[in-house]
Amino acid sequence: MRPLKDAQLGAFTFFASALPHDVCGSNGLPLTPNSIKILGRFQILKTVTHPRLCQYVDITRGKHERLIVVAEHYESCLSDFQKQGKTVSPEKVLKIAYEVLEGLEFMNKHGMVHRALSAHNVLMDCKANVKLAKFGLYHMTDHGADVDFPIGYPSYLAPEVIAQGSFHPSDSSHDEAPLPSGPKTDVWSLGVLLFELCAGRRLLQNIDISERLKFILTLGCIDDIVTVLAEEHGCLDAIKVESKSLVFVDIIFCSVSSRPTPAELLGDPVFNGVSCLYTPFQKPGSLFSSSLRCAHLELPEDISDLCKDDDEDYLSERAIDEVYHLWCLAGGDLEKELTNKEIIQSKPPICTLPNFVMEDGESFGQGRDRSFLLDDTTVTLSLCQLRNRLKDVAGEAYYPLLEDEQSSLPQSNSSNELSATVTLPLIIRERDTEYQLIRIILFDRLLKAYPYKKNLVWKEARVDIPPLIRGLAWAALLGIEGDIQAKYESIDKDTPIPTDRQIEVDIPRCHQYDELLSSPQGHIKFRRVLKAWVVSHPDLVYWQGLDSLCAPFLYLNFNNEALAYACMSAFIPKYLYNFFLKDNSHVIQEYLTVFSQMIAFHDPELSNHLNEIGFIPDYSVIFVKSPLFCVYFCTDVFPLHKIFHLWDTLLLGNSSFPFCIGVAILQQLRDRLLANGFNECILLFSDLPEIDIERCVRESINLFCWTPKSATYRQHAQPPKASGDNGFGKTATYYSSDYQDMPKTDLSREPLALCDLKAEVSPRISAEDLIDLCELSLAGPTKRTKAGKPKIIAVDIRNVEDFSRGHISGSINIPFSAAFNPDGELVQCPATGILQNYRGRVIVVISHAMKSAAMFATHLVKVNFPRVCILDGGINKLKPTGLLTVPSPQI
Repeated sequence: MRPLKDAQLGAFTFFASALPHDVCGSNGLPLTPNSIKILGRFQILKTVTHPRLCQYVDITRGKHERLIVVAEHYESCLSDFQKQGKTVSPEKVLKIAYEVLEGLEFMNKHGMVHRALSAHNVLMDCKANVKLAKFGLYHMTDHGADVDFPIGYPSYLAPEVIAQGSFHPSDSSHDEAPLPSGPKTDVWSLGVLLFELCAGRRLLQNIDISERLKFILTLGCIDDIVTVLAEEHGCLDAIKVESKSLVFVDIIFCSVSSRPTPAELLGDPVFNGVSCLYTPFQKPGSLFSSSLRCAHLELPEDISDLCKDDDEDYLSERAIDEVYHLWCLAGGDLEKELTNKEIIQSKPPICTLPNFVMEDGESFGQGRDRSFLLDDTTVTLSLCQLRNRLKDVAGEAYYPLLEDEQSSLPQSNSSNELSATVTLPLIIRERDTEYQLIRIILFDRLLKAYPYKKNLVWKEARVDIPPLIRGLAWAALLGIEGDIQAKYESIDKDTPIPTDRQIEVDIPRCHQYDELLSSPQGHIKFRRVLKAWVVSHPDLVYWQGLDSLCAPFLYLNFNNEALAYACMSAFIPKYLYNFFLKDNSHVIQEYLTVFSQMIAFHDPELSNHLNEIGFIPDYSVIFVKSPLFCVYFCTDVFPLHKIFHLWDTLLLGNSSFPFCIGVAILQQLRDRLLANGFNECILLFSDLPEIDIERCVRESINLFCWTPKSATYRQHAQPPKASGDNGFGKTATYYSSDYQDMPKTDLSREPLALCDLKAEVSPRISAEDLIDLCELSLAGPTKRTKAGKPKIIAVDIRNVEDFSRGHISGSINIPFSAAFNPDGELVQCPATGILQNYRGRVIVVISHAMKSAAMFATHLVKVNFPRVCILDGGINKLKPTGLLTVPSPQI
C-alpha cells in the first residue's frame, strides 16, 4: 500500500441484509450471512491501488450484520464548490474530469464500477488532486443485492438505472435481478457532476424527489440536454461561456448505446492539453515477480535532501495499512469512534422490541429503525493517541541500518524499554505499539531486499515475526522466488477433475469459525489453490487434511492466490514428502515409528505407559483418522492465531522439527495420559484440550536441540538439497542442516526395513553423528567449544576383552553378558547403578551386534532412562576411522 502522507483514516458503517434463521442452503448447511459475503468480497478492494482512488484498508464485522469500513480519507470534496456557490473555471473542470475518468478507467480494468459517484464522494487531497471514495460499495455488496438500501444517489444515477427500480432477492415481486451497471453508468454521473461545477449549484436541488426522478428519466429523450438543464437552473449564460471546453458533456447525456465509456472519453480531443500533464500509472513490482521492484527509485541530486528534520512526520511516510494496524494497537476502537460521532446509537432493549401482529391484523412494536439504512457519513479517525504513543521513537528508528550486527533494535529514547520488551511473552510483544513499529519497519526493509538479505530475515525471524507481514515473511523462510503469478496462471484450474467432489465436501468444514475463510470468496479461493496443487502434482493425490494445510497460507495471502499456492507447494515436500502418494502407508508407518522412538527418547515413562495400554501400536489408525494427522501441525484443532505462532518456529526448523512439536504437545497432556487407559486417551485426542502454544514452541526447541540429527532419519524423507541454517542460531549450531541433506558416507545411517525399525524402541544414530558429538579426532577428544551440542556418554556393551582392543575415548564398558543371559533374559543390570551419574545425557549404546544393543537400550527405556539411542552399524563402523583407542599399559 502507498504511504499515508497527507491523508487521513476514515470509517463509515452500514448494515447488510439479515437472512432468515430457519433456512438452509442446498448443502444442508445454514446460509452464509450477507455480512460475511461482503467481508469476503471486500478483500480484493485492498489491492486496487491508484492515485485517483482512496485506498481501502480494512473491514470489520459487528453485531446485527453491521459492517465498518476503513479507508483513506480527505476532508475536502467537490461539494465544497457547491457550498460556496461559485462556478469552476473550464481548466479546473477539465482537470477534475480527466482525473475522475482516470480513476473510473482503472476500476473498469478490474471489473468494477463506482455506481455511487456524487459530489461528496469525489475527494480532493492537499494538492487538489481527485480521490474517488466509496468506489467499492457496489462491488462488495454484490451490486446491492446484500443490502436493503440502493447503491447510488438519485440525482446522479443514470436514467436506465432508475428505470430498473430497486431490487432485493427476498422480494418475490421481481422474477429476476436487473443487470449490473456498467462503466457507462458512471459516465452519466460524471456528466451531472461537471454540470454542477459549471452551474455552481446542485442539480434539481429544490425539486421534490418524485419530480426529480421523473425529470431525470425524461432527460434521455431531449436533444440538447445541457441547454435544458441550464435553463432549468437559470445559468444558461455561464454554460454558454464554457460550452467550447465542455462540448463532450453533451455526449455524456445520451442513450446508453451512444454514451461513451471512461476509456473512450479519455481519448477525446478536449483533453489534449490536459493528458500531457499526467504520467500513466504503473503499479510497483511485487516481491515475487519478474519485474524490477526498484526501477522507479531515483536519488535526489543533493543527497542531503534525504536527511529529515527533527520535526519531520515520519509516521506519514509509512504505509496506510501499517498506520491503521498501529492505530488499533494504540487503543483505537472503530465502534467507539462512530459512537462518539453518534453514527452508532445504542438504545435501551425496551425500545428495540420487534413488531408483532394480533389476530385482527393490528400491529404493535417499533417500525423500521432508520439507523439500519445507509448513513454514508465518514468519520475521521484521530491519530493523536498513536502519535503520542510513538513520540519517543527517534527518527533513526524509521530508517534502520541493515548491516548493523550489534542490535536489531534502533537507538531511541526508549531503547532500554524495547530491549526489555524482547524478553516478554510473544502475545504481549504483538500488542506493543512501539515494539511492533520497530519490527515492522525492520522486516519491511529486509523483505524489500529479499533474497539478498535472506539470512537476516532468518535471523530476525528467530526473535519473532510481526503479524502484519507474516505472509511475506513465511514466503521468504520457505525460499519462494521467481514469477509465481505466471506459473500459477499457467495451471488449469477450471477443467473438472475427479477430486473436485472431495474438495467441495472438505472446504465447508475447514476453519468455518473464521469469517474470511468461511466466506464464498474464501471457498472459491480454497477451491482454486487446492485444485492448482492437485493438477500441478500429477504423481500425488488429494488426501483429506490438505485443505487444513492450505488454510494458514490462504488466510495470510487471501489476495494473492499464487503466493498461497507457492508456499503450500514448498511446505509439503519439506515436511510432508510423499505423504500424498496414492499408497502412502509405508511413508506414514515409517513416520509414526520414528515418532514413537522420539517419545521413548525424550519421555520413556510416557512411552512405557502408552505401550502398556496398547496405544502406540495403533498410531497408524489413530493419527491418520485424527485431526492431528501424523505431523502434529494441528491445523484442524487449533485456531489460526495459534497455528501462526507454532508455524513461525516450525518454518525455521528442518523436516525433523515436527517430531519435537509432537512430543512437546504430548508432554503438556502427560499427566492425563499417564492417568488414563486406551479409551480415555483416544477420547482425549479426539477432543484436544487447551494447549499452551508458547510453551509448546519453547519446549519443542529444547527437544530439538537435544535430539541427535541422525536420530530422526527416514529413508522416505525428501531427497538431499542445498543445506541451510536451521534457524535456531548459536543454541543449536550442531543442527546447521537437515540430516537428510548431508552427503552420504560410509559412516552415515543405513536404510532399515520397516519391520526392523518397528522392533527397536530407541532410535539409531550414525557413526559420523557420534564422532561429531564426542568431538573425536586422531589426537583424542578435543575441548568442547561448539555451542548447542548435547552432552553425551557412550556405553560400550561388548565384553572386556573386545573393549580393551579398541573403544571410543571416554566411553564406559558395561558388558552385555553381565546383564543378560545367552537366551536374552535379563539377569541383572549393573548399568542402572553405573549410569545414574550420567542421567540426563544422551546415552549411546555401542555393540558389535545390533540385536544386543537394541535389547540393552530397551531395558534402559523400561527403567525410565531418557535420551537412549543406538549406534547404527555398531563398533564395526568405527574401526576403519582409526579413532578407537586402547587402555594405556599399567606399569
